[in-house]
Amino acid sequence: MASARVLVHARRAGAGGAAAFGQSVTGVFCPAHMDVALVSCGLEHGHFLISDVPFPGSTVTVLKRPPFCPAKLGGATPGDREGQPGVAAAVAVLLEAACGHVLLTRRATTLRHFPNVWVPPGGHLEPGEELVAAGLRELAEETGLHLEPGTFSWNLLGLWESLFPPSLSWGPPRCHHIVAYLGLRSAEPRQQLQVGGPYRGWGSPPMGVPPSTGIHAQARLCLSPCEVSAVAWLEPPVLEAIAATEDGAEGSRSSPGELPATVGITELSAHGFRSSQIPTGILLRRAPAHGPDLERVSTGTKFALGRWRAGPGQGQQK
Repeated sequence: MASARVLVHARRAGAGGAAAFGQSVTGVFCPAHMDVALVSCGLEHGHFLISDVPFPGSTVTVLKRPPFCPAKLGGATPGDREGQPGVAAAVAVLLEAACGHVLLTRRATTLRHFPNVWVPPGGHLEPGEELVAAGLRELAEETGLHLEPGTFSWNLLGLWESLFPPSLSWGPPRCHHIVAYLGLRSAEPRQQLQVGGPYRGWGSPPMGVPPSTGIHAQARLCLSPCEVSAVAWLEPPVLEAIAATEDGAEGSRSSPGELPATVGITELSAHGFRSSQIPTGILLRRAPAHGPDLERVSTGTKFALGRWRAGPGQGQQK
């Protein structure tokens, strides 16, 4: 059963209300020729409010849309909006291990929105949840990874306006979200996050643990197969190169010249989990303007990685 969703409200010059499906929220706060604005955001009276001025409990951050956003270009007449009454608030988590690796997940091929695309764990903000609580819940639901209080710090990286399909060439919008990207930095290294303490159980050992007799290490990562088909812990040079391949931008920002030919992933198979490799170039693909979508990193994730790369100088830190 689908859970209740928190809707986005927009307020400028003291006036506003619920954001309308298919109409750009970013466009409320910036000129038509621009795609980014500095805003204040936070929870107010059960909705997620974005405002041009601070309000109690709000955080100042960046709100951005892609240059090819259907809501910006016009003609974004809602199609089958799948029961959405407005624009829904969502949360996604860029989890950084103490060693600097960041966790990305590949969405299952059976999902209706952005199948087979690499993103951070995330999902809808539910009524009564704070942003970080929603992010931790989604992280646990999709990957099985629970972070204990006091083992991580976090900051709000920015807000991203996301519509699906992401281009009018693929049809009218069916869903519309404002995604709050959170940067979570764990005090634990990648190996500790993936594999923790002792495991005593029947059957196959957990993901990432070689078969053996007796006691296995307890795997903390346990993927939800209906949402996630693979995970990857990516190193900073690869992450910076991904952020530099900005979709819809003219040219690209500078990126490291020397990158590995492949990156390691852990993916689901017919027999459980397996370690595999994919070409690094898959993660550097740009969103296609026409034709079928490709396995790639989502445009919003590239935005979040660019903010992560700039450092924790923006948003709220805990």
